[in-house]
Parts: sequence; structure tokens; C-alpha cells
Amino acid sequence: MMETERLVLPPPGPLDLPLRAVELGCTGRWELLNVPGAPESTLPHGLPPCAPDLQQEAEQLFLSSPAWLPLHGVEHSARKWQRKTDPWSLLAALEAPVASDLQAQRHPTTGRILGYKEVLLENTNLLATTSLSLHRPPGPISQSLWGNPTQYPFWPGGMDEPTITDLNTREEAEEEIDFEKDLLTVPPGFKNGVDFAPKGHPTPAPGLLSLSHLLEPLDLGGGDEDESEAVGQPAGPRGDTVSAPPCSAPLARASSLEDLVLKEVSTAVSTPEPPKPPPQEQWAIPVDVTSPVDDFYRLIPQPAFQWAFEPDVFQKQAILHLERHDSVFVAAHTSAGKTVVAEYAIALAQKHMTRTIYTSPIKALSNQKFRDFRNTFGDVGLLTGDVQLHPEASCLIMTTEILRSMLYSGSDVIRDLEWVIFDEVHYINDAERGVVWEEVLIMLPDHVSIILLSATVPNALEFADWIGRLKRRQIYVISTIARPVPLEHYLFTGNSPKTQGELFLLLDSRGAFHTKGYYAAVEAKKERMSKHAQTFGAKQPTYQVGPAQDRGVYLSLLTSLRTRAQLPVVVFTFSRGRCDEQASGLTSLDLTTSSEKSEIHLFLQRCLARLRGSDRQLPQVLHMSELLQRGLGVHHSGILPILKEIVEMLFSRGLVKVLFATETFAMGVNMPARTVVFDSMRKHDGSTFRDLLPGEYVQMAGRAGRRGLDPTGTVILLCKGRVPEMADLHRMMMGKPSQLQSQFRLTYTMILNLLRVDALRVEDMMKRSFSEFPSRKDSKAHEQALAELTKRLGALEEPDMTGQLADLPEYYSWGQELTETRHMIQRRIVESVNGLKSLSAGRVVVVKNQEHHSALGVILQVSSNSTSRVFTTLVLCDKPMSQDPQDGGPATLDVPHPDDLVGFKLFLPEGPCDHTVTKLQPGDVAAITTKVLRVNGEKIMEDFSKRQQPKFKKDPPLAAVTTAVQELLRLAQAYPAGPPTLDPVNDLQLKDVSVVEGGLRARKLEELIRGAQCVHSPRFPAQYLKLRERMEIQKEMERLHFLLSDQSLLLLPEYHQRVEVLQTLGYVDEAGTVKLAGRVACAMSSHELLLTELMFDNALSALRPEEIAALLSGLVCQSPGDPGDQLPSTLKQGIERVRAVAKRIGEVQVACGLNQTVEEFVGELNFGLVEVVYEWARGMPFSELAGLSGTPEGLVVRCIQRLAEMCRSLRGAARLVGEPVLGAKMETAATLLRRDIVFAASLYTQ
Repeated sequence: MMETERLVLPPPGPLDLPLRAVELGCTGRWELLNVPGAPESTLPHGLPPCAPDLQQEAEQLFLSSPAWLPLHGVEHSARKWQRKTDPWSLLAALEAPVASDLQAQRHPTTGRILGYKEVLLENTNLLATTSLSLHRPPGPISQSLWGNPTQYPFWPGGMDEPTITDLNTREEAEEEIDFEKDLLTVPPGFKNGVDFAPKGHPTPAPGLLSLSHLLEPLDLGGGDEDESEAVGQPAGPRGDTVSAPPCSAPLARASSLEDLVLKEVSTAVSTPEPPKPPPQEQWAIPVDVTSPVDDFYRLIPQPAFQWAFEPDVFQKQAILHLERHDSVFVAAHTSAGKTVVAEYAIALAQKHMTRTIYTSPIKALSNQKFRDFRNTFGDVGLLTGDVQLHPEASCLIMTTEILRSMLYSGSDVIRDLEWVIFDEVHYINDAERGVVWEEVLIMLPDHVSIILLSATVPNALEFADWIGRLKRRQIYVISTIARPVPLEHYLFTGNSPKTQGELFLLLDSRGAFHTKGYYAAVEAKKERMSKHAQTFGAKQPTYQVGPAQDRGVYLSLLTSLRTRAQLPVVVFTFSRGRCDEQASGLTSLDLTTSSEKSEIHLFLQRCLARLRGSDRQLPQVLHMSELLQRGLGVHHSGILPILKEIVEMLFSRGLVKVLFATETFAMGVNMPARTVVFDSMRKHDGSTFRDLLPGEYVQMAGRAGRRGLDPTGTVILLCKGRVPEMADLHRMMMGKPSQLQSQFRLTYTMILNLLRVDALRVEDMMKRSFSEFPSRKDSKAHEQALAELTKRLGALEEPDMTGQLADLPEYYSWGQELTETRHMIQRRIVESVNGLKSLSAGRVVVVKNQEHHSALGVILQVSSNSTSRVFTTLVLCDKPMSQDPQDGGPATLDVPHPDDLVGFKLFLPEGPCDHTVTKLQPGDVAAITTKVLRVNGEKIMEDFSKRQQPKFKKDPPLAAVTTAVQELLRLAQAYPAGPPTLDPVNDLQLKDVSVVEGGLRARKLEELIRGAQCVHSPRFPAQYLKLRERMEIQKEMERLHFLLSDQSLLLLPEYHQRVEVLQTLGYVDEAGTVKLAGRVACAMSSHELLLTELMFDNALSALRPEEIAALLSGLVCQSPGDPGDQLPSTLKQGIERVRAVAKRIGEVQVACGLNQTVEEFVGELNFGLVEVVYEWARGMPFSELAGLSGTPEGLVVRCIQRLAEMCRSLRGAARLVGEPVLGAKMETAATLLRRDIVFAASLYTQ
């Protein structure tokens, strides 16, 4: 505390001027007068009072004039309290958790407390940051929903938890602790340490400190037993007991003495039980949906949920399994009623007071399901990237990405979870986001049951079998191909009012294809086709249809449908621009009555009232309002989200009669129409134009037919150009839908999230992916085969390898290597151009396959199939015997001698020589000789095929055949070790390094084999057979070990490459521990490496919030474009810096071996909306943004929404690193973006 007396200012100095300031009124103008005095004012009551500036007063009194400070009484100027030193406070530790608890014992009838019993508690020291167990205590309430990136996930179901032995096994990267050297001064993992020995005491010599000496004085609790054992033992010379000889086994490694003793006791008392085999190997159980469920209400007298209608058979079957807490996979057509199964699971969870999570592939579907389920159940919440409604509800609706984030972050919501419902499971085929479904299915804990809802897929059983093996629980597959409303498919060829009746049935409701309707459509089209149109082929229909012609087609079609009362109709067009053009072209079409117009107007006014004034006047809003008034609507990704919701709601009310939509409208939304129209059967999939796949066609056509309203649904395909080919139509309408295929791939987020948890491995995630399922489903059989082979190997007799047989193992390995080398060279020869040229008709070859062993043959004809060339060859063979069709040759081939290995030891018939004509693959040709015979291939093949008929079986062969056989037999007799072969280097001009080195190695091996001594021993044949049997078993065991090991994983090389990238960038250390940068990357939702590098490079800290948001738009924008030249210099420099960081990351990836090039990695950034986002963050109204970019408004809104999510993730990452300034800027940026029409609340949530 400072204590000062009243200070007396010094008298005025010579520098003080005699001036007086006078203020003129309140204008802020002053005048100076040559009259000394205080400032005055012309106001009536003078100047208002003002407090002196404390900073200036302190500077003037204490800094400018230190002489005014008091010289005496310093103790009053500052006070200091002496702190007492307490070294023991540094040794404070948390108290150990209580290991037991008191449990009340009650009377079973009255409930009266009879006493208390102490019970031991398990898992008392678990934490969310160290344990994956569900027994760990919950985290803070603020983190109960989303979890925390630093928390561990819960243990995935179906994955074997590591045993104590596994946990104590030292990993390769774990440092070995040396108890004999520097352990008391240098801690494990440190390079240097501190010597705590008191000064003056000599340091003990290294090696004298032994852990066993330190442990000798400790009493481990076995004193009485030791004494009783000592009594019965003879004493030594000095009276000491004779100790047992020391155990030669090494000391077992454990984290504590207690673990060590308990481990020894447990191993002595009981052996661990082997893991129980699964109850059944059939994990996917198909359910018969054809048999009725007559006893449904007897089995479930009080259902958890009741509908106003009677459920179908497949729905009842699913409900029965839900009551048994089974997991189900329901595959049915669109509008078949799969949502009934989800509704019953939600009701069942509410009855059990547990929770349900309903996941959907897209955010719009989540909003619609929230509205539907909230109206049904009430207690429903919604979690999306920007909306969080009722997170405490028993049923939570979210996208699959959010559920994945909650699983990795250890959200406590997972504890109460009973069901997870995956809607639109066929979305797993999506190349970009399909991996999310597999991650979630793998990471779900064991107590969670799974409900899968999908469109009909051909491999539903295979997919369910994968999930069943993954989670070790049976999955009941309930699949139905029946449609509640059958469909009729038509071709429409009209283009004017005169031809509006040209509607031809192609596929009826029973599934019969009508060729008569197809040919009638072709004839009707031919009558009107102009000469110009006739130049187009059937496979290339005209896409250059003019707007007037397009308008005529739709006016005639819609007039016809309106006449036949087949509205409402959904028109699927595979282009956003064509959707808008087709709707705008129908200016003369009005399909609504006056009462409907009034209802539409009021609904629009009520929905648009939440927007600000300028947003209500947006061109898209005004245009859509005008279309809706006439009963027309447009639905695609370029439409503003609030307008899309208005269109969907009006369509579900039946007020939108014609809806022009893209493919996304068919995704899961239950909004059926009377009729579905396809503008074309071709679409652009991002790379090229192609026909619709059967699954895509079925998904969209399934929107036709309203259950309970329409007897049949109508599907119409427009034929604006020529009629498509019948085969293409048949394949599209009646072909099998696409199979569920794995899109699993490794991402940096997945790798980092698993590396930070010691007990989880990325290899385990890869093993359990759907892509590895075909090779991993036989792992049990492989394990059994491996056990049997191990048993067989142990029972085999060891071969004698002494004396002359000392080089028997080398002889065997040389022979194997020589065979493999020759196969490699022959494979390269067959793959080369010169090698294929040499394999022409007449060439003599050595054939080696299952039927022929080193037999000579002559090529008769060379042909090509879809994959490789086929050689029709005349081959020597034995004449078949009636009693034994197999020759007795293998007895001499079992034990190969040097001549057999070095040469080919050609096949020579023991009895009468015969021949056969067979088709050889390139791999069947063991060698290409230098000999060429003149043969008539066609004549020989005709004669041989004729003699295969029973009628001509005994006819003698032609002279051409006999001559060829005799020539081959003469060559075989002249060259028993094989005729001279073409040299791959000299004759065929193969300069490949592997071929040259292989030839040199083969010659070296031939020399070694000729010099082997073991072949001279009389015991060589018997011992060789023993060795070969042993080596073959060992080789098969190695193959099975490889299939069961991580090395057989398809993505293992890429995993090692990505880990190397993370180590190079400093996200992971050499031991696999995730560092700070890696933990920051875990918090990012996308572009984790680039965002983390930008943060750690301080590339964002110096920018303003609106500039940061503009730069980050390049990471979320999906529409490519040029940023433009009107950007501020700060943004231009920022764009170059972001690209430079991306280029650096791409170069690291290429250096580590990843396939993605630097240009491809940098090309993922699109800065086309930088200016739009920058101006939006600065406050520009949305109506003025349209002039800055040609991007559709809906895509701009989606970009800004995703950008706000990225800003929030960056805010959390900045707080994790300790960057409050950057965190505040990201919070400001998110706030600047979240305004007006871009973040208008969804109509489904109101």
C-alpha cells in the first residue's frame, strides 16, 4: 500500500503563458485570450467537472519528478509477506480410490435392512482419458453430449479386449528399461537426468546397483510358509538353510510387485480358459417373409407402439426380432414401409428408458425425420453441424459423421444407447462418404443393437454376414421385393397436342416386358423424324433439343397426364440448369385452382416472414413464388435451403402438381407422387455420360405410386430424340441393382484417433472393414488348419542330414529357387512382344500343367480371348489304359535328381504313343524350343475333333497328324533333357534387368545342383521325401500365418506411408505417440493436415476474421472458379500462402510414396467464392452477392454453412493449443457468417 501526504505543486515557471481558453457554446470551438486564468465557457453554468487523467498524474508525480517521492518511511510504500517454504507440498498425490463398499442386505419379502456386507469394487481407478471401459465415471456435464477429443472412445463391440499378457508385452518401439544402469538418475525415455545424491558422497560405480538387492529386505507376505519350509530342510555348515538353486528363467516383467505375485499365483492355480467359439458360423439369418405371422399379438400382447393400419408381414417379422433385442437388416423398395421398423425401435427405447440414434446420410433428411418423429413421439432431438435441439431427448437424429465424431470422442450418450438406426444404408457405396458408415459400424460398443434400412440390394446377406462377424452377433435379414403399389413403365414419344397420346406400355405391373410397345414407339417416332434427326444413331439420342421443342414435349405430356388425373408428377432431370429452364419455359401452364393459390400464398407469406426485407426480394425467391402459385416447383442443390423446404412441404400437401427435381430428391424422403417422368436415361457422373444404373432407376422410379391412393404408379421415359435401344432399356429397368461395395479408405483423422489410444490399432480397423471381409471370413478355418499342420509337423520324423546328406536342405532350396526363377523368366517371355511372336503355329514347346509334365507339343493355332491368348496345341501323351487312366510316371518324379532339375527330362511314353489336342494358356508353356515344324493346324484340329465322336472314335488319324506326332517323338528321343530353347536375352532381345539377372542366377543354381553331394548317398530318396514333406507343411503354415497376420492387409502399405507422412510433419513421434499437432488435427472435421499446418505456421493469426473466413472458403467450396482480380492484396497473399502450405504437404506425401500427386492435392482447393464470402462476412446483403459470382445461391449457402462449422472446429483447436487470440477471431468469424437467409432456421424444426 502506498501512503502519501498532500503534495504542493511548485509555483508557475517561466514557461507558463498567460493565456485563457474560452469555449464557444457546445460547438467544440475554442478561443485564446491574453488574460491569465483558468479555462472558461460561455455556457450558463460553466464547464462540467472532469476527473484528472490518472495515468498522466502518475507519470508526472512519480516518473517525471522522482524527487517528490518520500525519502523516509519506505516500509509504508510497499509491503511484502514472507512465504513459508513447504517442500512436502510438492509430493502431494491424489488419494487412492476406495477398493470396497458397503452393501445393504435386505429381507427378500419386507425389504428390511438385515445388515451390511463389504463388497470389493472393480475398475475404481478408471478415467475417461485412460480407459475404454463403460465402467469409467462419466465426464463433465458440458462434455457429455459431444465428448472431448482427449477422451478415449468406448471399447468397440466384437473386438477382443487385450489381456494382461498382451498389455505387458513390450512393443517394438517401447524402450527397454535397464535396471542396472542410471535408473536412479535418468528416467526412461530421457537422454539426460539429474543426480540426486547429496554433495560430498561419492557416486556409486555403475553396475553395483541391483534391483534384486533392493528387494531383498522387503517382506512379500510369505513369512510363515517360508519358516515352515525351512524347518524341514537340513542346515548348512553355518546353520543357514540350504536355498534352492536359482531359477534360470528370466524375471517376468510387471508394473508392480503385486501384479508379479498375483500373476505367479494365478498361473499356478488355474490356466486361462480358451475363448469360447461363436455359437454359430452363420451370422446372417434370412427371414422368410412369405409365411404370415398369425401369432403376432399373442407373442406381443402389448406392443410398444401401435399404428392406425395393420403392419405388413415383413414389418411384423422385424418387430418380433426387435422385441428379442436382435439386430436386423431390412431391405425393401422405396415406400414399402421401412420407417415402421424405426418407429417401433424408438418406441421400444422410450419404454425401456434408453436412447436411440437415427442416422441419415444428408442433413435435409435429418430435418424431415425430426419433424415426422417429433409429431409422433414428442421426445426427439436433432444434432446437425449448425443446429442442436433437445440433446437430452431419448431419440436423437443426426448425420452419420456426427455419430462418428461422438464415438471417437467418447460421448456419454453412448452409455444409454440401445439402438442405432442406419437409414439409406446403400449410401455406403458413395465413394466420398461411404467410409463413414464402416467406421461407425466398427466402433459401436457391444451393448448397442443395430437396425439397417436399405433399398433392395443383391448382396444383403453378404453385408449382414460381415456385420455379424464384426460384432459377433446374428443379424436377421428381412428382405422383400414386393411393392405396395406396383409400377407401370411407359415410353412417351409425343411433342405436340396432336401426339400427346403416344404413350406406349413397356413394362407392366407384373414385371412383363412388352416388346410390342417398344416397336410401336419406334414406329411412331420414325413417322415424325426429320431427315436431320435420322442422322443420329439410336445410341446417341439428340441432346441439343431446343427450348421450344422441349416446351412442346412437356406441354403435351402434362396436358395428357392432367386429363387422365395422373398428377402430381415428379420430373427427374439430371442437370440443375435444365431443371430451371424446363420450369421457366412453361409460362402458359397453370395447374392450381383459386383456393389452392390462396393456400400457397398464405403459406409462402408465413414461411418468408422470417427473412429480412431484402432477402424476400431475391430473384430466386420471387421466381419460385411465381412458379409455386401455378403449381410448379424446382428442387435441386442450387436452390436456397428454405425454398427447397417450402417446395417439399407444398408437394407433400399436394399443392405442387409438377416438380422438376434432380436425383437428390429421391434420397429417403417419403414424398411419393402419382407419376414419375425421366427427362432422359443418361446422366453425367462427374467424369462421363452414361446410362442410369438399375439401382438408380429403381430408387427414382419408386417415388411413383401413393400407398392407399393409387392402384398403380406410372413411370414415363421421354424419347425426345430416337428411342433408346431395347437392350439398354431392359438392362436399366429389369437389371439387378448395384451391390453394396466397400469404400473403406484410410484417412489421417482415423489414424490419429486410433493412434492416441494404446489399446486400439489401425490394423484392427482395417481387418474389420468390408473390403477385407472376403479374405478374413475364413480366418477360423485358417486357424484350425494351422493347428492341424502344427500337429502334423510335430509328428513327422526328422530327416537324416549327416555325412553325405549334409547339403540336402541346400539341394532342396536350390531346386525350388531354380523352378521359381524359370517360371519368372517364362512369364516375362510370354508377356513380351517378341515372346508372343515366337509362339506361332508350328513352334515346338514344352508343356507343363496338371495333365502334362514336360511333354513336347506343337502349336496349331493362336487365338485371343478377352483376357489373354490361347494356344491350341498337339501334345504327346500315353495311350489311355482301360484299368487305370492315370500314368505311373510320378513315381520317378517324386525324387528329382540333378538331371531332372537342370534339364526338363522330357516325357516319353512307356507304351504306345498317343496324342491330344488341347488349349493352353501362356502359363502352361514351360519352354519355347528353337524347333519349328511345318504342320496343317486346321486339318489336324478337324481330324481330332471328328475322332472324338463315338462314331469315328476308332478311325486312324490323318497322315498330317501321324507325321507331327512322329516328329515330336523323334525330338523327345533325341533330346531326353529337352531340345535347345530360345535364349530370352540373345534370341528374344529381352533386356529387362530381372530377366538378365534371373538367367545368370539360373545358371549359377544349375552349377550348384550338379555339384551337390547328397544325391550320391543311397539314403537320398527316402530322406529327400521326408524333407520335402516337412518343407511343404512349413510353407503352407507360412502362407496361413501370412493370411492371418497384418501383413496380408491390402491397405497396410498405404497405412505405413501415411504414418510416415505424419511423422515427417511432426504429428506422431517414432514410437507412434500422438503429439500436440496430431491432437489438434483430431479436432478437425476435414482437411486436417492443411488446417493444422496453417495454424502452427501462424498463417491465420495476423489476419482479420473476415479475411480468415474468406481464405478458408477455398477448403469447403465445391464449385471451381477463379478468385478474380478485385481481391485485396492481403487475400491474394493469403491464397498463395495456403497453396504453398498445401504444396509442401503434397510433396511430403509424394516423398513418402502416396499415389496422390502434388497437383491433385493442391487442386482440391477451390477459391472461386473467396470474394463472395469476404463480402458476406463484412455485412453485404445476400441480394448483392449474386453479382459477384455465377454460382447458384444454394451452393453459396452450403459453402458458408460448412465454413461456419470449420470455424467452430478451428476455434476449439485454437483453445486446445492455447491460442486465445485465434480462438476469439474464429468465434467472431463464425458469428459474422451466421446471419440472415444463410442460417435461417429450418421449417421442419419450427
